[in-house]
Amino acid sequence: MKKILDLMEQELKQAFEACGYEAKFAKVVLSNRPDLCEYQCNGAMAAAKAYKKKPIDIAAAVVEKLTGASADASGAQAGGGNPSGAQAGSADAAGIQAGSADAAGIQAGSAHPVFSEAVAVMPGFINLKVSGQFLAEYMQGMAAADKLGLEAPAKPETVMVDYGGANVAKPLHVGHLRAAIIGESIKRMGRFLGHNTIGDVHLGDWGLQMGLIIEELRDRKPGLVYFDEAFTGEFPAEAPFTISELEEIYPAASAKSKTDEAFKERAHQATLKLQKGYAPYRAIWQHIMSVSVEDLKKNYSNLNVEFDLWKGESDAEPYIADMIQMLVDKGLAYESQGALVVDVAEETDTKEIPPCLIRKSDGASLYATSDLATIVEREQDFHPDRYIYVVDKRQGMHFEQVFRVAKKAGIVKQDTPMIFLGFGTMNGRDGKPFKTREGGVMRLETLIAEINEAVYARIMEDEERTVSEEEARRTAGIVGLAALKYGDLSNQAVKDYVFDIERFTAFSGNTGPYILYTIVRIKSILNKYRENGGIVSEEALEKDILPAANDSEKALMLLISRYNEVLESGFSETAPHKICQYIYELSNAFNSFYHETKILTEPDEARKDSFIGLITLARRVLETCIGLLGIEAPDRM
Repeated sequence: MKKILDLMEQELKQAFEACGYEAKFAKVVLSNRPDLCEYQCNGAMAAAKAYKKKPIDIAAAVVEKLTGASADASGAQAGGGNPSGAQAGSADAAGIQAGSADAAGIQAGSAHPVFSEAVAVMPGFINLKVSGQFLAEYMQGMAAADKLGLEAPAKPETVMVDYGGANVAKPLHVGHLRAAIIGESIKRMGRFLGHNTIGDVHLGDWGLQMGLIIEELRDRKPGLVYFDEAFTGEFPAEAPFTISELEEIYPAASAKSKTDEAFKERAHQATLKLQKGYAPYRAIWQHIMSVSVEDLKKNYSNLNVEFDLWKGESDAEPYIADMIQMLVDKGLAYESQGALVVDVAEETDTKEIPPCLIRKSDGASLYATSDLATIVEREQDFHPDRYIYVVDKRQGMHFEQVFRVAKKAGIVKQDTPMIFLGFGTMNGRDGKPFKTREGGVMRLETLIAEINEAVYARIMEDEERTVSEEEARRTAGIVGLAALKYGDLSNQAVKDYVFDIERFTAFSGNTGPYILYTIVRIKSILNKYRENGGIVSEEALEKDILPAANDSEKALMLLISRYNEVLESGFSETAPHKICQYIYELSNAFNSFYHETKILTEPDEARKDSFIGLITLARRVLETCIGLLGIEAPDRM
């Protein structure tokens, strides 16, 4: 179904065109003065410049056409048009308030299919209020529609989302959190909207770290068959290390390489042999991959994060040689001080963009080489219409270079969107990157355990709790993950933010637990309704939603109606925080309605049924939105 904004604009477009003005001026937006109106159209201001007329005259004429009322622009200008210079929103000499009906009738009658009120105000705004009947019918339409009325894209896209970026042989730590949950949310939004959205973890599984692990393993277990050059049998199926051992081996090897040049050179040579296909080292690498990926899948699953592709830098390796040769053949890549580079600077650049380094002077590939080769592979396998990279914002220059080479070389089409969503840092209360109490990097599983424990404590300290200790533990896991993910996603991705367990786990304010508490409250009301003999299905389609009986009910309806618009903009702008902002506002609107309305004791059965239908719809919208954030709601809290 159409977005409510589109339906309103449709009405305004007809009115503008009927007055002889272009339809493009009929854009409707949320009101910045909710005390005066719900929506507004400011197009008369821009039209005035194009048509050399007063904005208020254009606005008044449009309102007259829109409403069928007689508009007198000279004397019916709410908030303006008087000698005292009253501003929009103030009383003019005739005592007319902005947003009220004037004597000349710049107000929609109740018969209008969309608006209950349309008022032209100085200097040329059109203030709009939505008809209660129209809004109720829109609610009913949402409840009955697939995906609550979300419009399918006119042309579904194949969207590649690159996120995760974990290195094998290393545990996930807090530094991996943002990429995982932001990318997962964007992937889910794209898929829910109807796009073929593919999530790729893009592992760091190639390069010097592999050589370091191999040589450290040789020093620790020299008797392994992988280091016996005379060995000709099959290599063992079982890895010669556990995940715990592997996670200790790499940092030890990395530290050793910084002080032992001979060891570092051995690691370098081992890396080269691995990349050239040396069978014993390939067997070790396969063990590293199988042990690491199994552990990574477990830990990502704990975050409710799933990837469609478990590819990495190693998968790009077969494409590198041909890609480099293509860059050379096209005259794009040239030698500079022994290295191979591609110029990517453009005349319109406002800052220096250095050449993209493709190959080092010693012949080694770089991250840019691997990322470009990965794009070659993705174009071959998936032909994406859009790329989204969710990576630390400090890598912005790197990806700007990579994207420019990809388009300059024709690897991707010039008009293919290549979006770099660079995220900020998760900081502690001291404003520095989040660390353990001892000053080290915290493992992700430790962070999850700590926040779950904090939520459990809050549940148990509630004197009115209705759940057992066992259920409290299960609930704490669900709510804790919501606290963690919402605490991150509610911030604009590009910005740094302070991780505050106490604030994130609160059951009030703009937090994940508050959103879940709202959903649980709705579930509780519906359960009590059933216990009292009421019959309501999961989707409450049998309930007719009536026009709002009070302001809080209408405010709830208005927020629900924005669902379609918010989901589309959240994805198109790669902005999960917009979803968070929306469900927080929606939760507040529901709770205001709940406190002001006796839902279950309403004597009018038709009105009570309407309440039940409306709050069921609110629950469905909230549950859909948190699902797109990778969050689930418990049945009780």
